[in-house]
Formats: sequence, structure tokens, C-alpha cells
Amino acid sequence: MAGPSQNDRFLDIAYEARTTDETRDLYDRWAETYDTELIAENDYAQPRRCAEMLSRYLRDPGAEILDIGCGTGLSGAALLAAGYRTVDGCDFSPGMLAKARDTGVYRRVFEADLNGPPLDAADGAYGAAVAVGVFSFSHVHPDALDEILRILAPGAPLVIGLNEHFYDEGALAEKLTALGTAGRIDRLAEEHGDHIRGTGVTGWVIAVRKSSAVSA
Repeated sequence: MAGPSQNDRFLDIAYEARTTDETRDLYDRWAETYDTELIAENDYAQPRRCAEMLSRYLRDPGAEILDIGCGTGLSGAALLAAGYRTVDGCDFSPGMLAKARDTGVYRRVFEADLNGPPLDAADGAYGAAVAVGVFSFSHVHPDALDEILRILAPGAPLVIGLNEHFYDEGALAEKLTALGTAGRIDRLAEEHGDHIRGTGVTGWVIAVRKSSAVSA
């Protein structure tokens, strides 16, 4: 089968994948044109918005940060531009990871299925994490937050960027509320704004912090 051409576009069908294999295959095929379609053609705002949100709650430029669902490295580049120096990336798609690795932004990249933990990281390994465009229909489920919290150090911030449609669906908000009620996270901020400007879709940036009283 021929590889993807510069004319291949996947944004309109990104949420049609229903199975694990379909999702991985779609993102592997999208890897070649992802940056062009998201940035050059549609002005994807969430990587920058999430990096800016993280900078409010994490002042240490040397903190170890995990870019969850890093894709081709757009969010890692935004973190680098915000002054952070030590970023790892993980993603479900080997094709996307290959692109991320080539950017030189990441200290380490590794394959990860957030819906089938564990992640290849120790308990409390990271001082912060971002998940940009990760939680969505047919993508990562809200229960993956349990595994993300495991790899965060107590007191570490987590920033989530998601589109308005999945935010309105409510499952992620319900999970965050349950985690807050259980004393596992502290809610920091929620801001509505641009998501993918070229499509007219807006989105939310949510910041939480793992409770200092929680060790795993």
C-alpha cells in the first residue's frame, strides 16, 4: 500500500475510529500530514494554551514533564517555547512517535496505551503532565486519569486540553469531580477558548494538581 500523500487529510474523520487497531492505523497514516493540517491549515491553538496554563502552576524550568499523547510533538514544542527543558512524550501511534522523536524536543519517547495501563514510568516519576487533545470520543477514556495520577509526584500539576464537544459530553468532568471528592486532586482552573481555529471548534483547558497527601 502506498504511503500517505500531502493531499491526505484526516481531521474530518479523526473521531470515526472505533477500535484500538482503527485508531492506531488512522494516526499512523496521519503522521506525515498532521502538522500541516493542524497548524498551517487550521491554527491549532491548544498546545500553546496548555503550555501557558502549565506555566502558571509550574515555575521550575527543569521539572520533568510527561507530554501524554504527544503526537508529532506539537505540544512538546510549545512546552519548550514556554521554557521547560526536560520533556518526555508518549503516544499510542508508532508513526506519530517517530515524528516526535525527530523533532529533538523530547528526552525520551515511548509507546503507551492509556486505556490499557500501565504506562512505562515509575510511581511519582514526573513533576507535571499535559494531555492535549487526548481525551475525546473513541480516544482515551476518563478513567485513564487514575494511571496518569500514579506517575505524577504529589503536588504535581496536570493540564488537560479538550474540545468543546467532549467537554459537554460530561464524562471527564464527572471523573474529575469524583477524584476531587476522593481527595486525590485539587481543581485549579478551567478556561474556555480556541481549540482548532480553522474549524470553528472551541475547547477547554483544565488544570488540576495531584493532592500532596496522595503518594500514588
